[in-house]
Amino acid sequence: MTETKNNNGLKVLAGLLGVVLLGVIIYTVSLYQDKKKTETVLIKEKELVVEDLNSLKSEYDKAILESNATNEELVTARDNIAKYLDSVKTMKADIATLSRYRRQVSVLKAEREQLLKQVDSLTRSNTLIAMQRDSTYVELEKQTVFNDSLVVQNTQLADAVEKGSALNLSKFNVDAVKERTSGKLVSTSRAGRTDKFKICFTVADNVIAEAGDREFYLEVLDPQGNVLGESYSKTNEGGASVTYSKGTNFYYENKSLDVCDYISKPAGDFQKGNYMVNVYDDKLKLLGTSKFTLK
Repeated sequence: MTETKNNNGLKVLAGLLGVVLLGVIIYTVSLYQDKKKTETVLIKEKELVVEDLNSLKSEYDKAILESNATNEELVTARDNIAKYLDSVKTMKADIATLSRYRRQVSVLKAEREQLLKQVDSLTRSNTLIAMQRDSTYVELEKQTVFNDSLVVQNTQLADAVEKGSALNLSKFNVDAVKERTSGKLVSTSRAGRTDKFKICFTVADNVIAEAGDREFYLEVLDPQGNVLGESYSKTNEGGASVTYSKGTNFYYENKSLDVCDYISKPAGDFQKGNYMVNVYDDKLKLLGTSKFTLK
């Protein structure tokens, strides 16, 4: 009887132990499954954080490439994201750390929006400045062309005024003359009878010429081409020079003016042959030429 009771007690104890063991197994399996689920969720959360950071980095890369000039704030923000990426990839995933990075991603997104707005505003400003600069350049080009045109016109006008104000001869005559004892001058064509050359010319009227003292230069060439007289030399601004026999001074008042001067006989008599007389103005412009022959 006692043995039967002991057997029944053992059976009950074994049943209780089996129930406890089954409960432990079920609990352990449940904990394992929960851990796996948590690890899966953490891995997905980590992947989402990495994906968000990669997306932010790509947007900064694009913004930096599209920016005309390097924006230091964009570069700094992109480098910071790269650091966060390295940290997330190498970290051991846990809820607290991932929560912190998720919050940081939200902060970075807000910062990105603000920076991109600033870059967009700066880009628009730069575009406007570039347009204004191009417009200013075009206007400067137009003004330069206009100024060049004015310079050409003014130069042409100055040349025209200079040419228009230059004096010219309306008459030019040369006579070989002999001076009688009475002082009267008589024309001659004989070399032996000639005492001097009488050179006369008429300066034409010119209302735009500058009135005042003027000097013309007389160049007399003998049959051998030598300059008669003292043989003075004159050089103009352009470097041209003339050796002349005599300078003739007169006062010009914008009206027609007759001027006469004389070239006296050299040490010996005038030679027979062909002579040439040239008249130059004060800038050595040739105003007239006359040729004659002494027999």
